[in-house]
Amino acid sequence: MSTKQLATFYAADRFLGIEVTRVQEVIRYQEITRAPLAPGEIRGLINLRGIIVVALDLRRRLGLEDDTEGAPPMNVVVRTDDGLVSFLVDRIGDVLEVDEERFEEPPETLRGTARELIRGAYKLDGALLLELDTDRALEVAA
Repeated sequence: MSTKQLATFYAADRFLGIEVTRVQEVIRYQEITRAPLAPGEIRGLINLRGIIVVALDLRRRLGLEDDTEGAPPMNVVVRTDDGLVSFLVDRIGDVLEVDEERFEEPPETLRGTARELIRGAYKLDGALLLELDTDRALEVAA
């Protein structure tokens, strides 16, 4: 049986995960400096112990409504070939080990941009875990 570990988090009501090996760290809300003329998905820049990191709003990237409840987002900092990027998410889940044999195509109910960014899904007890295609999520149009 082949398994992999996914770091999980929520964007609106979506339960999402990315391979744990891509995650540098998970941190609380950081002050964001706006980046003029950046695409709407890019909320700005954060200073992570002296390293400037792009903060990408995962809700906006998935085509979901902005959070109107005012709770500050959490940062899932991921490693890329070009450095670190922070996904802004609503809340953090756990690291889950999933059986790769339970991997399924993205659900038909996913539409638009979200469908392009989800690799597939895992049916868990009482939840549907959507695996985010990290590289595609980072392809923000300028």
